[in-house]
Amino acid sequence: MPKKILMVVTNHEKIAENKPTGIWLSEFGEAFNEFKNHGYDVTVASPKGGKAPVDPGSVSENEPQEILDTKPHLEDTVAINQLSADSFDAIFLPGGHGTMFDFPDDQKLQELIREMYESDKLVAAVCHGPAGLVGVRLTSGELLVKGKQINSFTDAEEADTALDQYMPFLLESKLRELGAHFIKKGNWAKHVEVDGNLITGQNPQSTLVVSKELMNQLNES
Repeated sequence: MPKKILMVVTNHEKIAENKPTGIWLSEFGEAFNEFKNHGYDVTVASPKGGKAPVDPGSVSENEPQEILDTKPHLEDTVAINQLSADSFDAIFLPGGHGTMFDFPDDQKLQELIREMYESDKLVAAVCHGPAGLVGVRLTSGELLVKGKQINSFTDAEEADTALDQYMPFLLESKLRELGAHFIKKGNWAKHVEVDGNLITGQNPQSTLVVSKELMNQLNES
């Protein structure tokens, strides 16, 4: 039986009235293709289910066709409240600025992550995807990220995008505030951090290294 990976993507469409957002397509597409090409069973879900928006800024004329070809998998996602952590071996959270708005306070997402993490299943996130980790408390009441080696889209990278002013919080700052041991590299450098069964990547450039680390650990389990 192939190992099962749950990919959870954002439903959030706007940063501000005239600023559309959503998923950063390459973070979804690169990981999705990597998992499917290696024979994993992938379920694509979102907080609300249904269509998951793609950030138009993540789709350029230079986007590889194999990434564009993953867009149909975002047209009718499964609502996460229909899912159980028992059904999956790993969870992967791709980013996009939309995740900063609907991931942090989603109780079902927190529940799935907590149950999978405490069952020694793999929890992986890249770029803004770690926004899904900030509200997760373990059964003990301790924050999941406290004391963990972790990374995400950095405050400096956010300043580079000039979207920092629109964010509900800055992800690096929030993770540090929650007690995470945040480790980063320079802007737009490929970077992955592994702390047990928690895997996090810094930016879109880090998607493949996070995906490969996830698969390496799944293959060993």
